Amino acid sequence: MKDARISTGIDGLDEVLGGGFIPASSYLIVGGPGTGKTLLSLQFLSESAKRKVRSLLITFAEPEETLRRNAAVFGWDLADITIVDFSKTMQEGPTDGEYTVFAPSEVENEPIWKRIHQAIEEHAPERLVIDSATFLRYLSTDEYQYRKQIQALVNLLAVRKCLSLLLFEPVELEKDNALALAVDGVLTLRNEISENRLVEIRTVESNKMRGSSYMSGRHALRITRQGVRVWPHRIAKLKKNTYERKDLASGVAGLDQLLMGGFPAGTSTLISGPSGAGKSTLAIQFLATAAAAGHKGVIYTFEESLASMLERCNALSIPLKKHLEDGSITVREINPLENYPDEFLGLLREDTEKSGADVLVLDSLRGYSLAMEEFGSVIANIQNIINYLRGSRASLFIVNEQEKITGDLRITDHGVSYVADNTLLIRYAETYGRVTKIIGCLKKRLGNFQPELREFRITPQGLEVGEKLVHLQGLLTGVPTHDGTTARAESAGGEGA
Repeated sequence: MKDARISTGIDGLDEVLGGGFIPASSYLIVGGPGTGKTLLSLQFLSESAKRKVRSLLITFAEPEETLRRNAAVFGWDLADITIVDFSKTMQEGPTDGEYTVFAPSEVENEPIWKRIHQAIEEHAPERLVIDSATFLRYLSTDEYQYRKQIQALVNLLAVRKCLSLLLFEPVELEKDNALALAVDGVLTLRNEISENRLVEIRTVESNKMRGSSYMSGRHALRITRQGVRVWPHRIAKLKKNTYERKDLASGVAGLDQLLMGGFPAGTSTLISGPSGAGKSTLAIQFLATAAAAGHKGVIYTFEESLASMLERCNALSIPLKKHLEDGSITVREINPLENYPDEFLGLLREDTEKSGADVLVLDSLRGYSLAMEEFGSVIANIQNIINYLRGSRASLFIVNEQEKITGDLRITDHGVSYVADNTLLIRYAETYGRVTKIIGCLKKRLGNFQPELREFRITPQGLEVGEKLVHLQGLLTGVPTHDGTTARAESAGGEGA
C-alpha cells in the first residue's frame, strides 16, 4: 500500500509521526546522554523481531553483551537481532584504566566505513540501527569526506529499502547539519528539569518528516518498566453538538429547584468555595445521583484518599461505596508531580472512550495546578480538557478551593472560571453569631436558574439546601446585614457586645 506505515512499537509515537515510520526511510534520533535514544531503538528492533523482520544493530557505543543485558531488563528478546559490535574496535586496550578513541589516520588502515557497508551487504537488514552515528563523524579526515560518506550510506540504505535509525548527539548536530539534511526524518529527545528543580521533563519532538505530515510540538515521554511511552500533545477541537441535552440533577431538592432541574449534560461545572465548605462532597453527590440514573463516573482526586472519601460519604448517607462496588463509579488517586498534562489527558480519554465514563470529577483545581503548572499554562490545559469533553458529550465537575473565607469575592485563584459553562459558589457567612454556609449559582450557560442565595447544610441524612435567604443582604461579603442593621446587633438584642 502506498500509505502503509511501519509501527515504531512505542505507544503514542506512531500518532506523533502520522502513523509510524515511512518504509525505506532513514531517521535521525537526536538526544543527549540519558534521553532514551538507545532504549527507543532497542524497543523498535524488539517489536520488529516479533514480526520476523531481519534487523541489524551496529554499535559503536556499548558492547553487545551490555545491550542484550539492558534489553532483558525491559523484557525484550534480542536473540533474533544481529549485532555488529565495533565498540572494542573504537577503543584501545586499557592504559592506566582509560580508553581513547583512535585518530582517523589510524582507523584508515582498516576502514570502518567499508566494514559498515560490508555488514549491510552481508546481513541484508530490513531494519537498521546505528548507535551512535556520532562516531562516524570522528572517522572522517575532513568535513567533505564525512558528508560524502554519510550521503553514500543513506543512499545505500534507500536502495536496499532498509528502514534505518541513526542515533546522534545534539552538540555535534549543531556543528554540522549535513546528516540532518541527508535523512528523511529527525526526532529530538530531551531530558530537562523544571524551573523549580522538582520535576524531570522528558519529551520527544519531530523536527522533520520528509513526504509526510506529523504532530508538531513537544510530546511527553516516559521510560517505564515496559520501555518508552509517549503521550501526544493533542489539541482538542471544538465540535458543534446538535443533540438534545438532558439535565444532571444533584438529587438535593432545594439545589435542583435553584438550578431549575440541574446542569445540562455535556457541560463543565466549577464548584468553588473555601476549605471545609463541602465542595468535594457536593461534586460526589452529583456523581452518585448520575450513577443511579445509569451514568458512569470517575473521580480524579489529587489530594484526598479513597479511604477518607468513603468514610465521609458513609457519614453523610451518600452511597459512594455502593457505586464503587457495582462499577458505576471509579476513583483514581493522582499523585501530584508524577503526571504530565498530556499523560493525565490520556488517562481521561481512556476512561471516556474505552470505559464509557460520561461524568467526571476533578478534585481539585489546586491539586491539578500543583501537578501541571511546571509543564505550561494551567488555563490552557484545563481548556483543552473541557474542549475534549464537550466533543465527547461528557460532563465535568471541577472542585476549586478559595483561599479567602470572607471579603472580596473571587471565583478562583487561577483565573480559569471563564472556561467553565456553569459556576456554583459556596460561601461562609456570619449570621446571628454562627457560621452559615450559603450556596448560589453564578452562571449556567445553557439554561435558566434562580439567581438567589440559599443556606447549604451538611447533615447525617445528606446534603440540604434551604429556602431563599430573603431577610439578609450582603451575604457574599461574609458579613451580611438584616433589615439594614448588622445581624450581630439584632442577635444581641441591642447590646453593644
